[in-house]
Amino acid sequence: MYSSAEILKSVNAYLANLKYERKPKGLYEPIEYVLSMGGKRVRPVLMLLSYNMYKDNPETILSSACALETYHNYTLLHDDLMDNAEIRRGHETVHKKWDANMAILSGDSMLVLAYERMAQCPKEKLPEVLSLFTETALEIGEGQQYDMEFENRTDVKEAEYIEMIRLKTSVLLACAVKMGAILADASAEDAENLYKFGEQIGLAFQLQDDFLDVYGDPAVFGKAIGGDITSNKKTFMLINAFNHATSEQKAELSKWIAATDFDANEKIAAVTRIYNEIGIDRMAKEKIEFYFEESKRYLESVNLPEERKRELVSYTNDMMKREK
Repeated sequence: MYSSAEILKSVNAYLANLKYERKPKGLYEPIEYVLSMGGKRVRPVLMLLSYNMYKDNPETILSSACALETYHNYTLLHDDLMDNAEIRRGHETVHKKWDANMAILSGDSMLVLAYERMAQCPKEKLPEVLSLFTETALEIGEGQQYDMEFENRTDVKEAEYIEMIRLKTSVLLACAVKMGAILADASAEDAENLYKFGEQIGLAFQLQDDFLDVYGDPAVFGKAIGGDITSNKKTFMLINAFNHATSEQKAELSKWIAATDFDANEKIAAVTRIYNEIGIDRMAKEKIEFYFEESKRYLESVNLPEERKRELVSYTNDMMKREK
């Protein structure tokens, strides 16, 4: 079996060696640029680790695994345009380096390339693989739409938020591990348990991201904390603050959200204080733990010896910064 580090190396090498020989070159340059920025490559690594639990030749499905990475980066390219973000992974975003029209057109082409790369899987697996991939892509768009709609609401319920992040984030991780199992001839029951495993890990991962943006160590988190607070992003933290706040706390939260001229550090401190008073940190930790434990339950149900699962367990523990 391969380690996650070895698999990551093979994914990066595969992506780096992809040739873009079609014309006009200007259409494909932003695609090469986006895929060369790096990143953790979580989705292809999960897919290959899942496959490798059953078969010892994961290199044979690198094209399909990198299709998921191509698709994921397509969504980021369009997300950056929608958010008018200037930086992604320390580099200028495509619409800043080129322009909005290039971001739209190159993003659209990335989506088509993702399907082309996915279709290089074994022909007998193609209907099931494309069905899963297409359903996942539709769900991600639905999650993005919910996310945009939540921006203008202060009455979003926790269950609505969980469903939004399941669609926007979790289903692609779930798709990755299930697709690896499908391509490795796993049983339908194993494939479904792996899907649920990926889904629960995805929920825990996104909730942890919400938590760390408020309570994380910037040196460990990799970016300054408080960005979600200053941008009024609807996270598990803010949604539950509104749902559990006293009238006084709700009024103060509303004041900070409406403010257009403010000191960022002052806003972060004020909102964090309200979170602390309500106990949002405890609520978030409990929810993260719940989904993480659920993920372990589904993985335990997969009909394989524990040693075949070890690398996937280790990788997801590392994603969640868990010791065991």
